[in-house]
Amino acid sequence: MNVSAITSCYLGPHISPEQFVAEHFFLYLINGTIDYYDGSNHHLLQAGQCSLVRKNHLVKYTKHKANNQFEKVVVVFDESFLKAYQAKHPVLLTNYCANDAYYIIQPNELIPNFLRSLEPYYTGEGRINPTFADLKREELLLILLQSNPDLATILFDFSDPQKIDLEAYMNRNFRFNVSVERFAYLTGRSLSAFKRDFERIFHDTPSRWLVRKRLEEAYFLIGNKAEKPTDIYLDLGFEDLSHFSFAFRKQFGLSPTQLAERRQALAVH
Repeated sequence: MNVSAITSCYLGPHISPEQFVAEHFFLYLINGTIDYYDGSNHHLLQAGQCSLVRKNHLVKYTKHKANNQFEKVVVVFDESFLKAYQAKHPVLLTNYCANDAYYIIQPNELIPNFLRSLEPYYTGEGRINPTFADLKREELLLILLQSNPDLATILFDFSDPQKIDLEAYMNRNFRFNVSVERFAYLTGRSLSAFKRDFERIFHDTPSRWLVRKRLEEAYFLIGNKAEKPTDIYLDLGFEDLSHFSFAFRKQFGLSPTQLAERRQALAVH
């Protein structure tokens, strides 16, 4: 299972760095660990393990180095590639019902063998020679589908998200830093329908509700759980600490640091 000859590399088109997963991607971890969080569940991926992260989901990743190293292989299975693959190869769909944002791929000796086969095509800049990139992606997909046939049901579903329970979805995913347009798409609605349904359910606009909900969660974590403001603002969907502090003070009349100090003083007494 040793793939130490391979360093971090990336196959396929670039994907957005935001917390919305726009295309399926395979991830094999060489060094370090990754903690996935999809709004409901955490899963720890360790060195030597691999998974498929599913498109049209919200996912946060916490990366941890091992011996000061974090190395991975990422292979993106974008829709255009998958449709081209489907035109060349028979695809057998199963009755698998996928819910989680990630699919844990079972160990298979062919996978590390495949990763070792990438070495001659590695450019040394985190990429594989583009002449061979799609051929290697196709090879990996053949391997994955052979040992994990349920993946076909995930990968070859090209439909848009279906309309779902908006209230439950937003209460579960308000911490994710994505646009209102993304939330509309993921709940199976046009932007106008999303705003209309949101107003009916929450009696507020999505933008105001998201900020208030995140701030209320921050107040609880700092005041009741003794969390540090610097440790939580990113996890709650705020992009920088100063904006978080300004919004917090405006909402509650004191800064996150003042609330933390008050909580600490009460704990001492």
